[in-house]
Amino acid sequence: MSADDLENYETDMELQLYREYRDVVNLFSYVVETERRFYLANDVDLQVRSADGEVYFDVTLKDAWVWDVYRSARFVKNVRIITFKDVNVEELAKSDELTLPKDAGLGT
Repeated sequence: MSADDLENYETDMELQLYREYRDVVNLFSYVVETERRFYLANDVDLQVRSADGEVYFDVTLKDAWVWDVYRSARFVKNVRIITFKDVNVEELAKSDELTLPKDAGLGT
């Protein structure tokens, strides 16, 4: 396998993963980012803990989808993440929550 073949394979895998993400994102309520992974989830429990003077995050996700090209099964019932790094949790806006004002200047 040449370097070009490998690069094309990885590009195709990333494109397939993006398409899957686009198809499933509306099924979830939260986006969770850690240093190592990106998740979609419907339930997030974030606990800040400390041990021996160190602060860490204990995150539990339920009904989740994992952004990972190399996983064969990206839908996961329960995920537990323990990390000393930053964790970002955002609530996704539902498509029915987004409305344009009538005078948005779109020529309608």
